Amino acid sequence: MGPVIDAHVHIVSPELSREAQPYIEKDDFLAQICSSPGHRFASAGDLLAEMDRCGVERAAICSFPFSDEGLCREINDYLLEAARAHPGRFMPMASVDPRESWMEREIARCHDGGAVGVGELFPWGQNFALSGSEAARLAACCRERGLILLLHTNEPVGHNYAGKGPAYLKEAAAFALDHPQLQLIYAHWGGGLLFYELMPELKRGLQHLFYDTAAGPFLYNPRIYRAAREIGILHKILLGTDYPLLSPRRYLKELAESGLSAAEQRLIRRENAAALFPRAGAEKQNG
Repeated sequence: MGPVIDAHVHIVSPELSREAQPYIEKDDFLAQICSSPGHRFASAGDLLAEMDRCGVERAAICSFPFSDEGLCREINDYLLEAARAHPGRFMPMASVDPRESWMEREIARCHDGGAVGVGELFPWGQNFALSGSEAARLAACCRERGLILLLHTNEPVGHNYAGKGPAYLKEAAAFALDHPQLQLIYAHWGGGLLFYELMPELKRGLQHLFYDTAAGPFLYNPRIYRAAREIGILHKILLGTDYPLLSPRRYLKELAESGLSAAEQRLIRRENAAALFPRAGAEKQNG
């Protein structure tokens, strides 16, 4: 069915991967989300090898959201350099803390260096409210620069896991409705927000909102793909793997067995992301 675009992966520098403890000691939230047994880090090289094995042409690369400006700059530099070293393969997403005065400066620096978006940010984990002024500043900065914003969302029910926080679907819906010009992705199937697009007023107001499939095999029955078709939002679903949490192969197998037509699968495998993520991002990295 052709090459794939992965809209949500995580990588870190080899230094962090080899010796994570100094970083964890500086950031309580990193310690929390990396505390699950068997948690793995991956470098740009690890990701590139997995992409080649699985037929993934491009990936939107995130790291983790630090609260320390120096750590954010360090990890953002690693993402930007990885994109420059592998033109056309990686689309960097900047890590920032929306509570800090340096947020706009770091977003501008990363955008000038080739970043196409910001994220994955965790409103609950980073202690900023989607209804607050910090989130409004973040949205304005991304909108002004034409950057995509990827936010963590999680479902309000079901099992607990590292990274799952209090659900804020009402706030997430309101944030998206308040910023209709923002290119916005809610991770992890939007924490279930997509089901509320059966409400006409939400479907009209959320046309700019996309949902990625990250961690989906741990959360939902594969019939969720057909549910998205019935809701009428397949054009808004992005393949996101949360690698190295899971390999793209797991998602591609589920998608192939989902009952969607080949054309519908191509929307999720590539076409939706190709329309959302600017090809200019890859060209900027080449230049």
